Amino acid sequence: MKNNKILGLIGLAARARKISFGADSVELQAQKKKVYLIILAQNSSVRTKEKFQKISEKYKIPIIITETIENLSKAIGKNNKAILGIEDINLANEIQKIYNGGEAIG
Repeated sequence: MKNNKILGLIGLAARARKISFGADSVELQAQKKKVYLIILAQNSSVRTKEKFQKISEKYKIPIIITETIENLSKAIGKNNKAILGIEDINLANEIQKIYNGGEAIG
């Protein structure tokens, strides 16, 4: 249930154009301090996970590992996206709240 809410909010972020996707884009936006939450697919490569754990620590951006590449990609209407960056502080906070077991608005 909570994953459906997370995917719904990711979709909302995508429609609002408040999302970056793909390793290069997310890394660039993180450097510009425009990313408030990094979402990583569970089935992404070990190298990708390690790289974004480091980026998360360096720029102090929270990171969650959830869902599959297929589900994350479907939520934003793209193919093969293992890494997403949420660029809206409120959506990022809501996704984190749900991920950590809290309840979302609505």
